[in-house]
Amino acid sequence: MVASDKTGAVPAPAVPTAGRAALLTVLAMLAFAANSILCRLALTQTAIDPAGFTLVRIASGAASLWLIARATGHAKAGAGSWGGAAALLAYAAAFSFAYLTMTAGTGALLLFGAVQATMILAGLYRGERLVPLQWGGLALALGGLALLLAPGLSAPDPLGALLMLAAGAAWGIYSLLGRASRDPIATTAGNFLRAAPMAAVLALAAALAGPLSGGGLRWDQGGLVYAVLSGALASGVGYSIWYAALPALTAARAASVQLSVPVITALVAVLALGERITPVLALSSVAVLGGIALVILAKSRRG
Repeated sequence: MVASDKTGAVPAPAVPTAGRAALLTVLAMLAFAANSILCRLALTQTAIDPAGFTLVRIASGAASLWLIARATGHAKAGAGSWGGAAALLAYAAAFSFAYLTMTAGTGALLLFGAVQATMILAGLYRGERLVPLQWGGLALALGGLALLLAPGLSAPDPLGALLMLAAGAAWGIYSLLGRASRDPIATTAGNFLRAAPMAAVLALAAALAGPLSGGGLRWDQGGLVYAVLSGALASGVGYSIWYAALPALTAARAASVQLSVPVITALVAVLALGERITPVLALSSVAVLGGIALVILAKSRRG
C-alpha cells in the first residue's frame, strides 16, 4: 500500500500482541471504509467539488503523516518517489470524481475488485501460476464485477464506474510499487508530500476549466471538514494504524481482512447516506469478495 524509496535500513517494527493487532486491524478497516463514506457525503451534501476535495485530502494527509513520522522517528528526507506520488494522485482524483455519480457501497466494491484484479494480473505477468481453484475464484470475481456493471436499472453510471475502476488500478499499482519499501510510514508521508503540488495543479486546472464546464473549484465549511477528516484521519492515521498491525499478520491474512472494507462501507452507507443494498449489489459482492477470497486462501495453502 506504499511506494518504494531508496532510504536505508530501519529497525524492524514491533510486533503487536494478538489482541492489540486485532484492535488495530479493525480500526484500520473502519478508516479505509470511512474514505468512501466521507467522500460521498462531501460530494452529495456540501458544495465542495472533486478536485478541491482531492487537494484538501492529499494536503491534510501529507500534514498528518509528516507529524506521525516525526513523532515516531520515521521522518526521512527524500522518502517516497515521484512515481508513487503520481499513482497516489491518480487513485485519489479518480476516486473523488467517480463518487459524483456512484453510491458508496458500489464504489467500494468496484475499487476493491479493481485493486485485487490489478495485483493478481501483475502476478500472472511476472510468471506466477494459479491453481484451478484460484482460476475459479478469479472467474467468479470478474463475473461479479460484470454483473454489477451490466446495463440495467441498478447499473452504476458508466463514466463513474470507469473512473472507480481506474482508481482501483492506480491503487493496485501503488501497492505493487510499495513492496520494496523498508519504512512504509516514511514512504507514504513522502508520497503524500510529493502528491500535494500535483493535486494543486489539478485543482488549478479545474478552476480554469470552470467557466467552460460549469464546474470549477467550489467549497464550503462542511466540504472542507469532510475532506480534512478523509485526509488526516481516514488516510493519514488509518494507514499508520494499518502499518502498525501488519507485522502481526501473514500476507494472506492481511489480504483477507481487507475483504471486509466493501461490506463495512455498504452497511455504513445505509445508515449514514440512506443508500439501499440492492439484490444485484448483494449478489455481486458475494461473487467478487468470495472469488478473491478463493484466490487468497488457495495461495496461502500453497505457500
